[in-house]
Amino acid sequence: MRFLIIHAHHEPRSFNGAMTRQAVAALTVAGHEVVVSDLHTMDFDPVSDRRNFTAVKDPSRLKQQTEEEHASANGGYAHELQAEMDKLDWCDTLIFQFPIWWLGMPAILKGWIDRVFAVGRAYGGGRYFGKGVFNRKRAFCAVTVGGSAATYSEIGIYGPIEPILFPIHHGILAFCGFTVIEPFVVYGPSRMSDVERAATLKQYGDYVLNLDTAPTIPGPDITTYEGLVLKPAARQHS
Repeated sequence: MRFLIIHAHHEPRSFNGAMTRQAVAALTVAGHEVVVSDLHTMDFDPVSDRRNFTAVKDPSRLKQQTEEEHASANGGYAHELQAEMDKLDWCDTLIFQFPIWWLGMPAILKGWIDRVFAVGRAYGGGRYFGKGVFNRKRAFCAVTVGGSAATYSEIGIYGPIEPILFPIHHGILAFCGFTVIEPFVVYGPSRMSDVERAATLKQYGDYVLNLDTAPTIPGPDITTYEGLVLKPAARQHS
């Protein structure tokens, strides 16, 4: 199997860095192919603008989806974006590795999604959810949070982690057709002992090796919504 890890943490010695290294080691030993896009090491630019494109449909106004459709049809993406799009096409399983910051993903990861999940490459033309471009692929989020599990519970101050990850699970991954595997969440790694951190990394290594049996998050049955939504779109630009 072929795995693509999108790693979004600026510090290699962070627990996120340790998780990525653990996943790469476990998967490689098991005979899988692994590619890592370490966004900070790559100095990936998260700002989406005309620099995305080498071909131009309308030079008078930047309408993102129009330019993406044109670039998808004419091979008109900047080299760094084309490379990431090719990795997405290549992989069987996509892993987002990141810390939860301000109850969301880091800006560099959101920018990667904004630029790489383009019309014509990740969605469009009636391809969404069960009919999505990536409907034969799997994806999941491997995340760390600063607080304890209790703070991310029904009685905790932040509430459960599931609604926080819903925009990623539903609005990005499932929308583009991925089968979404339940996330691997590490609560408060900085509060753990060395023994606890080592045990958690071992659990994560086991997790990535057993994704075939890992629980998934059901996506919507799009036939239920036919006739209610005329033109679904992940992004709208006015």
